[in-house]
Amino acid sequence: MGSLVHLHPHRDTGSGAVGTGVREAGGNDTSSDAGPVWLLGAAAVLAPVVVAILLTPWRDRLATADDALLLVVVIVAVATSGRRWAAALCAVSAALSFDFFLTRPYESLRITRSSDLTTEVLLLVVGLLVGDLAARGRHHRTSAREGRDHLAALHAVTELAAAGGEPEDVARLVDVELRRLLTLRSCTYATGDGGLAARLRPSGEVRVGAVVWNTQDLGLPHRGVDLPVRSGGEVVGHFLLVPEPGVPVGQDVLLVAVSLADQVGAAVAAAHVPDVDGTVTIRR
Repeated sequence: MGSLVHLHPHRDTGSGAVGTGVREAGGNDTSSDAGPVWLLGAAAVLAPVVVAILLTPWRDRLATADDALLLVVVIVAVATSGRRWAAALCAVSAALSFDFFLTRPYESLRITRSSDLTTEVLLLVVGLLVGDLAARGRHHRTSAREGRDHLAALHAVTELAAAGGEPEDVARLVDVELRRLLTLRSCTYATGDGGLAARLRPSGEVRVGAVVWNTQDLGLPHRGVDLPVRSGGEVVGHFLLVPEPGVPVGQDVLLVAVSLADQVGAAVAAAHVPDVDGTVTIRR
């Protein structure tokens, strides 16, 4: 199979950077996901109930449309989490709370006036629409942030290779970026065939034999993926990628991984250090 090179990122304790002074690669920003999911679910269910109870002293003086608008505010507040399911849950809870506490007959799920029924249906529909819009907005923000991260990773590796960095340093930085990008448990560089059935193609497809693996739904194959390192049209090495099971990976992310590996190939070609058998490898 060839020799294996385990790449360990070196930390500069002065700057917190990796290897050659390039930024340290951390995990994805999860600040928008802070807080337990169950807490968000509890808030989505209970917040409309609490607001409806607080409105009960004024239910004979406020129009039901005014009550519904206040419950819409609660739905919007929950929808800012960007979770479609939370907004939908809140919308259902708000509709039921409106029916139970704020429409006649009170403390009953029966509705005697058609106008109240219309208001309740509109409350539910508006809540679902707000939740969908919030989820779309969150998806766009996440995609934009990931795009910036991918560009930063490519820029860092490309700059290091263009500056004449040693192939080992380029490979070490690519190792760090691949671990972060693909959520890997381990990443090993091999100068020979990795011996893995799954291989990441230049097109961004993962193939296991002749079968295209659906990484968007299944994640990377748990037994590992061979990411070839190419130089001058030849394969000069392999990154052996072992993923965390079940983490979805889009084709655009896999294309970034291919581009990162190609930068190692470019650095190897620039260094042009042949083994005795003619295989180009990374200097140790």
